Amino acid sequence: MKAVGWFTLITFLTIRWGYAATPDVDRVILDPVSVENLGIETAPVFRSDFEEIIFALGRMRCIPAQRAIVSSRISGRIVEINFVEGERIGKGDIAVSIESRQPGLAPPLVSLPAPLGGLVARSDIAVGMPVEPTEEIMEIWNLAEMYAVAQVPEDLVGKLPEDAKARIRLPAFPEVVFEGRFLRWGTQANSNNGTLEAVFLLANSDGKIRPEMRAEFSIVTGGQKQAPSVPHAALLRNSLGEEYLFVKDFELAHAYIRATVRVGRRNDTHTEILKGIFLGDEIVVRGAYPLAFAGEGTVSLKDALDAAHGHEHNEDGSEVTAEQRVLREAAAASGAAASPWTMFLAVLSGVLLLLLVLSRWIGPSASTGKAASDA
Repeated sequence: MKAVGWFTLITFLTIRWGYAATPDVDRVILDPVSVENLGIETAPVFRSDFEEIIFALGRMRCIPAQRAIVSSRISGRIVEINFVEGERIGKGDIAVSIESRQPGLAPPLVSLPAPLGGLVARSDIAVGMPVEPTEEIMEIWNLAEMYAVAQVPEDLVGKLPEDAKARIRLPAFPEVVFEGRFLRWGTQANSNNGTLEAVFLLANSDGKIRPEMRAEFSIVTGGQKQAPSVPHAALLRNSLGEEYLFVKDFELAHAYIRATVRVGRRNDTHTEILKGIFLGDEIVVRGAYPLAFAGEGTVSLKDALDAAHGHEHNEDGSEVTAEQRVLREAAAASGAAASPWTMFLAVLSGVLLLLLVLSRWIGPSASTGKAASDA
């Protein structure tokens, strides 16, 4: 019975020790090296203009007035090609030369200049190919400006002002944000998906945007003055679906407090915060995701960086070198690295075994002493 009592006491102390060792997950305290390795950056919360945004998808298109066709006014055959598909041509440059079919000892040559400068979009021709006045020899696109056409849901059409602006992102160039100016609506709604085309004018001076590229639109429809908002990267979501962020502690250095917030509207860059933080709070705007892992009681800084970056780190957050990796593999292969949890169980088993032996030894002795006193 005494052995059972000792076992119960040790078990209680072990569980109590485990709870006491679990850190407060609402506050994460790091050292300067960990802060640097996690790439944590903070910024103050302040009131600013919060824009109302309509999100839409669409495509890039060439402006019809900026397309030109090279053709011949006479019949003949091509004798020279100066530009091919994909090359840039200037206005007035000789695109092709044609030998006329008019009779004569020396058939006249006719040079066909480019009616505008731009990109040779189509030129399926070859030297010696016959041509007729009804045939298109070459197509040229001037892509200095383009149409960005958004598919706007019909129930949101009335929200776009006449001077609407749009921030346009192309998957082909994810780091660049283009600005478009609203020009006009399409002539007919799409009955299949319930949208209406909104045409924006977009500058393309370097010509890297091409027709039919996919585009993502953030169309600004209005704004609310002095609304507190935070970047999307600052917000996280827990297992209960609650959104939270990290606020820098006012007193403790390199300490961050988890604050649950109530959010409002969202645009393409920021989220409006209705409740949970105060103006002037320093919030984590970069590194919040790995910080969330580092703040869990069962996950170390090493595990947080491993999860965030996809490769192995040391306990202090530094990256594992090739030499360290070789040494770890060698230690694992020889079985030199013992698990702390395994060692703890071994020690606990030894203590319990000792208590069992003592209980068996003390038990008979106590019984003998009691019998002698009774006699």
